Formats: sequence, structure tokens, C-alpha cells
Amino acid sequence: MTRNPHPDRRRVTPDSFAGHRRPDGRLGIRNRVLVLPSVICSHVVAEEIAAGSPGAVAAPHDHGCGQLGADAEQTERTLVGLAGNPNVAGTVVVGLGCETVRSDVVAAAVEERGLPVRELTIQDAGGTDACVDRGTAAVADLRESAAAQGTDGATATADEQTATLGDLTVGVVVDDLADSTRRHAYPLVAELVERVASAGGRVVVAGNERFAAHPEETRSLVGDAAADRLLDAAGRPARATRVGTEAAARGFDAATGFLGNAPVTGVAAYGQRVDETDAADAAAGAVTLLDAPSRVEEAATGLAAAGAHLVLHVTGQGTPAGHPIVPVVKLSGDADTLAAVPDDIDLDARETDADDLEAYLLAVADGDRTCAERHGLTEFAIARAGPST
Repeated sequence: MTRNPHPDRRRVTPDSFAGHRRPDGRLGIRNRVLVLPSVICSHVVAEEIAAGSPGAVAAPHDHGCGQLGADAEQTERTLVGLAGNPNVAGTVVVGLGCETVRSDVVAAAVEERGLPVRELTIQDAGGTDACVDRGTAAVADLRESAAAQGTDGATATADEQTATLGDLTVGVVVDDLADSTRRHAYPLVAELVERVASAGGRVVVAGNERFAAHPEETRSLVGDAAADRLLDAAGRPARATRVGTEAAARGFDAATGFLGNAPVTGVAAYGQRVDETDAADAAAGAVTLLDAPSRVEEAATGLAAAGAHLVLHVTGQGTPAGHPIVPVVKLSGDADTLAAVPDDIDLDARETDADDLEAYLLAVADGDRTCAERHGLTEFAIARAGPST
């Protein structure tokens, strides 16, 4: 059963939800304008713009300056991917004016995808206060444009269309291999993954450490070419993590038992949209592995950039982190965690069945707020591709 049921459901039927249809046909479950700093130097301005703009969220980070090569490319790719998340109605990219990851380049890439975007820099605007004023006006402009450009002539806010489980892209990250997680949470997640895939939806799974610990099994799962993109074969610095160490010790089945029996069709790079992978045609109705760590803040950002509508975070530790763009649903089967932070966990895996889990995710897709959303938790982090400076 749910630990925090919400009374504000507005669904017509129990197996559907009302989503926001974008002019290009994408379906979002939130309707937010993203204020996106391209560099650490502009993140405070971005936060001020969002704070003064109803319906806007900021994604402050410490990247974009002094990054080189693959590291800078990954940051830029991720920022562009975030602007393309279906929960985003439009994006204001904010730069300083002299950064490595340039705001005009990010905005141009977003615009090339046909997405609503505005761009400004602190230096060109004439300083911090002027940039905040211009950014606030840009958010208002995007919201007005969105309201005038709903599909079939309807407004974006009124253009809510009924959707089902098969319309969702569900992100999944499991941050431990504890006995309680494997016993109580794995079977639930496995059945959910199979249900989403069977309905024609997409599942994107973060946690590259699990697969890096078992290269041969990973190659058998996704093939050599896709596995090479996920493993450390290309010389990426290996990262010793608790999840990776436990995955190596417990075996492949114990590390990946939550995947269920749905087909795994490909691998997405961090920041890459699922529909741009080599297996894009097969991604609907299947599982895509994301080259992202299991740390929830970095994983959620990668999953959001991949196109996930929401993230299912399976945690034995109870990490309460949310995300500014995607709702994060917390599922735990650990008795101590559930007793310690009951207001931060959405679902008790010991008392939940697959029907409960599916119903809860559909309710969140329909607008019910997760625990992290109700608490205003919007942690944001971008994974590093390797050392820069």
C-alpha cells in the first residue's frame, strides 16, 4: 500500500492520467519552464529568475567552466537533453558570457530540435539585476507562447489529454543491493518494468556500476557494440563505488534482478535522449540502459535528459533527493529507513504489490505530488565524464 496517499486525483479512469500535450506531439506530466544556467557562474541568477517566475524551475550546477573534451561535451549534451524533456514547456538558457559551455551554443541546439527557448547572458544584459529582469520577462514570454500554441488550437494549460501507462517513459535507479531491497523491492520493480514495456512504454535504467562489474554478462544482454559504450572499455576512468563493489561480490543476477524479463534493446550515453539511440525504434516497449551512476542526484538528471517523465528511486538508505524537472518516487523495503524517514518515502515495498505501484505512478503522472515534491526538494547534479581541470 502507499505510505502517503494523495486525495487530489482527477483521472477519468484508474488506468489513465491527464498529460500535457506539446505542439510537437510529446506528452508531459508536468508543465514547467526551465531556467537553465550553462555555467556555474550564472546559477544564482538562474535561481533568482525561477524564484520570481510562477511555474519556473532552475537547475543550478557547478559545471560549464574549465571543462575539456568529453567532459564538456557531456555537460552540453545533458543541458540540451534536459531542455527536451517532455515535462518542460520551454527553456531560458542563462550564461555569463565567457564560459566553456556557452549559453548561445546550448540554446541553438535546443532551437534546432524545434523546442521553445530564449537565451541571455549576464555580461550582455548589463549585470546581474538586468539579467534577472530580462530572464523573468523571457519566462513570461515562454509561458504566453505556450498558452497560445497548444495542439489543435487549444492552450497548453487546457490541452490535457488522457494517456495510459504505455505513454510513459519511466526512469529507474536502485542505489543499493541490500538484502531488504532485493527481497522486497526487486520483484515489484521487475513486474512494473514488464508492465510498462508490455504496454508499449519505455523504461530507462541508470546504474552503470552494476554492469561494469559483470562485462561478459552485459555483453550477452545488450551485445558487444552497446556494451562497449557502457563499460570502461574506451579508457574511461574506472570509478570504485559501493554499488559496484557489492555488484561484483553478489553476482549479475543479484545486481540486476529488478530488470525483469522485458527486452533490453540498447544503451544511451549520459545526456542522450532515448529516441536518439541506435535502438530507438525498439526503445518503445523495451528497456534502455543509461550510462549513469547510481547516485540518485546524477542518475535523475541523466534519466531526465534521456526523456523520462518520472523516476522510480529504489533506496534502502532513504536519500530524500528530488529533481527540478521530473517527479522522483521513493520506494524502500528497509524497515529501519521506513521508520526513520516515513515522510520521505512514498511507498513501503513490504506492503505494496505491483498494482499499488502502478496506480501510484499513474497518480503522480496525473499530478499528485511525490514526497520530494511536497518538500520542495530539487537536487540537481550532472555526472562527470572524466577529469577536466
